[in-house]
Amino acid sequence: MAAYKDLIGQKITKVTSNPGEPKTGQMWYNSTDGKLKGIGVLEAFNSGGNLATSRNVLAGFGNSQTAAVAAGGYTTTDVALTEEYNGNGWVAGGNMNTARRSTSGCGTLTAGLVCAGAPVPSGGVKTEEYDGTSWTNSGDLNTARRDVAVGGIQTSAFCAGGETGPGGFSNDTENYNGSSWTSSNNLNEARKNIVGSGTLTAGLAFGGVKSGPAKSNATEEYDGTSWTTSGSMNTARSEFGGAGIQTSTLAFGGEAAPGNTSAVENYTGSTWATNPNSLSSARRGSAGTGTGIPSAIVFGGYTTTRVGTTEEYSKTTNVITGAAWTSSPAMNTGRYSVSSTGTTTAALAVGGQQAPGYYNKTEEYNGSSWSEVTNYPLSISSAGSTGPQTAALLFGGNTHPPSVDRTETFTYDGSSFSSAPALPAGRRGLNSTGLGTQTAALQTGGQTPSNTQNNSAEYDGSSWTAGNNMNTARYNHGGFGTQTAAAVAGGSGVAPPYGPQTNVEEYDGTSFTSVNPLNTARDATASTNLGTQTDSMIIGGGQPSLANCETYDGTTFITTASLSTARQQLGASGNSSTSALAFGGYSTTQVGVSEEFTPETTSANITDFTTS
Repeated sequence: MAAYKDLIGQKITKVTSNPGEPKTGQMWYNSTDGKLKGIGVLEAFNSGGNLATSRNVLAGFGNSQTAAVAAGGYTTTDVALTEEYNGNGWVAGGNMNTARRSTSGCGTLTAGLVCAGAPVPSGGVKTEEYDGTSWTNSGDLNTARRDVAVGGIQTSAFCAGGETGPGGFSNDTENYNGSSWTSSNNLNEARKNIVGSGTLTAGLAFGGVKSGPAKSNATEEYDGTSWTTSGSMNTARSEFGGAGIQTSTLAFGGEAAPGNTSAVENYTGSTWATNPNSLSSARRGSAGTGTGIPSAIVFGGYTTTRVGTTEEYSKTTNVITGAAWTSSPAMNTGRYSVSSTGTTTAALAVGGQQAPGYYNKTEEYNGSSWSEVTNYPLSISSAGSTGPQTAALLFGGNTHPPSVDRTETFTYDGSSFSSAPALPAGRRGLNSTGLGTQTAALQTGGQTPSNTQNNSAEYDGSSWTAGNNMNTARYNHGGFGTQTAAAVAGGSGVAPPYGPQTNVEEYDGTSFTSVNPLNTARDATASTNLGTQTDSMIIGGGQPSLANCETYDGTTFITTASLSTARQQLGASGNSSTSALAFGGYSTTQVGVSEEFTPETTSANITDFTTS
């Protein structure tokens, strides 16, 4: 038998504190607490960024937690939407050619396959291949159906079971060779709402609904030609997510009489065992993908409503804590259309509305509490704001009654406001659009009584100068970056499509250029406006109020953890995609709620060892 030192490369050492980055298998004696310690294996679910579009009965495929795909599904109608997951959140992919629900998929992000689906028969025979960018139609199934079991890769897959129509249960199996489907031997038990995993020559089909209303717990293994009955699931269920290979598969949630379940089971090649972990909520109609144990992901589904919830399953020596928004001390005065800037530990909130009046109140946040400080010179709504808490710039906005769009500009030094040169024209709807610093700022868009603007103006600390126009007129949009490297996102538009927008533009100090859009159309949003053009976040907004948020990496917007309180016309502070504070806004009424964003973290799972 090999000695511990030969396996790990060092002896068990005596230390007064745990090592910062212990190696897998390493053990040590901590003399401070008198315990033998090492790295333990941890099995758990942690939250990921939500789908941009909540939906159920969708397809999932991909071979890892950092390269997954969600395709099709149902919102209030069948959709063709595709989203790609990068390990943190979702970004829009190319739309399927045929919108459908109750479809199934397999393969990888850059070589995926989706087949079958509702409505039957039109969507039930369709096959599409995905290359990581776009979808291509391929050969039709021989039997039209929905809610099938699928496994394999894009050029070598199987499709089994499903529903052929009202009351029609199928045990048909077909094999795919990359272009066409060929009939193979039938499943032993006909069923719909069935789930599949594995490969063409080492496949698995499990669960579903039998010929009748009863749920099935049957499991069958496939060798590419015929099916063999294997160990039954502990919980008969249908409409659930599954992921893995024939010898290591996970089943997530689903519908189990008398309702939805959050239970998870592991298959090890012959039997099923109840996983000690469960989903965060009971749901059905979700999708899953991955290698099973030790790495998988489940997303979407239906609880009492359709959800975009994403959860990652890991069996690892690391403790993974998903990104999340956590409660912070509330503002002293709840309000919306508040002007905001600063960082998470030095934020500034100015003015805002609480029907029927406007405020001149100013509050500062120091990382632990809000304090009322010097009042703003005007009772104002939706003024532009930028800069740090002790060197801020505020401009424009609206006062009422009577309604007047203001031109005034003020600087703030951390204790008092001082007049500065006025904007070229009065405008409102600027509260999350300020960019840059007190001496190098950028104003974009906004609204006047007559119309929505697409203009910009630059401030150099002594005067405002007109800049070039944006491509899209907008107000109540998000903005971040500097005077010479900025981005504006979303907002309310005045040309089709009216209302909330997805379009995004970058500014290089001279001109605006359209770039990749937001995943979710939104206005009345907030942003970490001190973030850079390549590292920032868009937070909440919408009509109705949204909770979802998106980070920007300079190329694409990616979904991340959602706010606990959905709201619009809120304030925000922060200087990156991983450092943000959201406060105030309008939910079903004005609120003073504050939430701070914590990014995903990973740390070693240090465990005490005993002889028992």
